[in-house]
Amino acid sequence: MTNNNIVSHQQQPQKINQSTPPLPPPPPLLPVTFNRSIINSKQQQQQQKHKDDTLFMFWIFKFAPRKKLGMLLLCFVSVAFMMLLMILYIPKGEVTQEFGPIRSLGLVNFSAPPTFDEKRSQEFHNSLANDDVMKINVANDKIITAQPFFPPPPIYFLGYALPPGNPCETFTLPPPPADKKRTGPRPCPVCYLPVEEAIALMPKAPSYSPVVQNLTYIHEHNLTKTEFGGSVFGGFPSLKQRLESYEVKESMTVHCGFVSGDKPGRKTGFDIDDSDLFEMDLCRGVLVASAIFGAYDLIQQPKNISEVSKQTVCFIMFVDEQTERFLRNSSNLDDSKRIGLWRIVVVHNLPYTDPRRNGKVPKLLLHRLFPNVKYSLWVDGKLELVVDPYQILERFLWRKNASFAISRHYKRFDVFVEGEANKAAAKYDNTSIDFQIDFYQREGLTPYSESKLPITSDVPEGCVVIREHIPISNLFTCLWFNEVDRFTSRDQLSFSTVRDKIMSKTNWTLNMFLDCERRNFVVQGYHRDILEHWAPPPPPVDEKSQRIVSNPTNISTIRRQGDRKSSQNRKVATGM
Repeated sequence: MTNNNIVSHQQQPQKINQSTPPLPPPPPLLPVTFNRSIINSKQQQQQQKHKDDTLFMFWIFKFAPRKKLGMLLLCFVSVAFMMLLMILYIPKGEVTQEFGPIRSLGLVNFSAPPTFDEKRSQEFHNSLANDDVMKINVANDKIITAQPFFPPPPIYFLGYALPPGNPCETFTLPPPPADKKRTGPRPCPVCYLPVEEAIALMPKAPSYSPVVQNLTYIHEHNLTKTEFGGSVFGGFPSLKQRLESYEVKESMTVHCGFVSGDKPGRKTGFDIDDSDLFEMDLCRGVLVASAIFGAYDLIQQPKNISEVSKQTVCFIMFVDEQTERFLRNSSNLDDSKRIGLWRIVVVHNLPYTDPRRNGKVPKLLLHRLFPNVKYSLWVDGKLELVVDPYQILERFLWRKNASFAISRHYKRFDVFVEGEANKAAAKYDNTSIDFQIDFYQREGLTPYSESKLPITSDVPEGCVVIREHIPISNLFTCLWFNEVDRFTSRDQLSFSTVRDKIMSKTNWTLNMFLDCERRNFVVQGYHRDILEHWAPPPPPVDEKSQRIVSNPTNISTIRRQGDRKSSQNRKVATGM
């Protein structure tokens, strides 16, 4: 069975069902103190009732004939039973217990387990909920009214369904066009909601994070390499620490880059100026990030971005010093540190010599660089974003109730096949690729097959990553980065290993959508070294005067329609 038969172009991605958070316990009751005078008054009323009942029984025995003694005994038993009911019965709002001189509201330890009777507590809770107000004593002789207070239970985003009749509710992919001349990857239509509707559906609460709730990161200075792979930036985690990091627990401490220094971006390797770190801390809500290292790509400006996104979304482009010099010489980069929508952030002291490996730091560790961001969209430097970020988040995260989304490779679904393709394209040295694949195989990696469904692929097209910054997704990208740090920089080879190990310990899932859907919202560009080898396009001709209009050569204005280069250049340019 070939890979193309396993997952066809028309197959829909699996439906994501995030784990359901546990039901919260019933809300604790707010302790209420009452005015001492009210308590005394109620006690006096009860004593008066008891006295009246005693006099009533005395007069019955005085005037009743002796021959009706049996009837009197029966009456006595009945009255005694009624008195017992009166003693046991506590009217709503009355207190029969001596409270002492309490003058202020008490505090409830919400972390303590409940020890009260749940049925009576719920009845009392319902009675308070039906009351408009409660009387609470806050001073010696003063009574004020206040609304009952119950602490809100933990709230998580649980997904939503589009309203009936919405065009996206019944949208299905049309069949691929029958164009035999074009056999490579192509975009397919995607049903997005309008930007205003997508923003309105933005979750007000985070998604539930299965199992892991607290995630902290290892920070140390005295680093010693004891085993193969790793780096100073990654902290040289041992194989034992690697194994422990996959034992998913409620509270975890793992390696996640930036192991030394003051904070991520300061004296850690991958250093950033304080002014830029300050701006990055101000990013909240949604982030779009990219990177160009080694002057390898050209800046691609996002298109079709709404005014709301321009005001509320952070667009951050990380560059190294070499790329910064190239941008200052070839574009309008100045002291404003902006080129179009992108804010340019210069990185110093890069941890690796390989530009592609350096690019994995912001790609996988955005949650460490941007501690206040809730959602992020990573796009490789060669890609041009052509759809509004809110529409992308709604379509691939919120509508699917997923916290992580990535497209699968358009052609390859098997890690073993991907490894051979990387060796054939000379994307990394063959020995390192073979070593990594063999290591995973000894751990249990098997070729992809239909038995892994509903998992649709083991190989992602990792140039776009859409994620929510919650503990479980942060753990996933940390462990994914650790694999890239230890083995090769080809993150497609380690993706399925990390995913499967976490999924074996939790019911967390991710959204692997079609690659043609990815190509709908990002346009594949060309690396700068490819463009520089292309001949410039002929100057445009004025049709009216038939005069040739001069057009200075500029790499950023080269048109794609004039190229007829070799298929090898095309494959490199499209990332095959």
